[in-house]
Amino acid sequence: MKKVSLILFAILSVCVMTAQDKNFHSFTVKTIDGNDFSLSQFKGKKVMVVNVASKCGLTPQYKQLQELFEKYQNDNFVIVGFPANNFGAQEPGTNQEIKEFCTANYGVTFMMMEKISVKGDDIAPLYKWLTTKAENGIEDAEVTWNFQKFLIDENGNWVKSVPPRTTPLSDEIIKFIKLESLES
Repeated sequence: MKKVSLILFAILSVCVMTAQDKNFHSFTVKTIDGNDFSLSQFKGKKVMVVNVASKCGLTPQYKQLQELFEKYQNDNFVIVGFPANNFGAQEPGTNQEIKEFCTANYGVTFMMMEKISVKGDDIAPLYKWLTTKAENGIEDAEVTWNFQKFLIDENGNWVKSVPPRTTPLSDEIIKFIKLESLES
């Protein structure tokens, strides 16, 4: 029994250390134009990551996301959109079509990345980190639909998951942006 307890403790310790070693800034993703982008470029900024779709009932949130970005981009805040086709095939377009849609219909200037999978067997590594406690060290947070938001602090740490129907202009998100860093 003692041996089993020691083995379980060792496994748990490795999992916790792994989660603590990796943060948001550890990942490199591709922009919507296909270029590599290291998320470490966001060190010192609060980040909202959101999986987006062009043919969803929540698609009008693009307007609110852009409004939020314009209002707080000078306060060390960025938004990173990840198009995903995981829910009801509501993002069927190519990266170029998605970029054109967002620009023409919502004037999107916040960072857009290439289309990825945010759940399932082909989940992107960043989203595996965002949704898995063993990876992020904080909480399991399954992506339930398009426009789910993840809040990341200035140090690249996972802070919170915000449900898809919560507006980007909600008090919850505004408070996150305005709250001083715990380490400042």
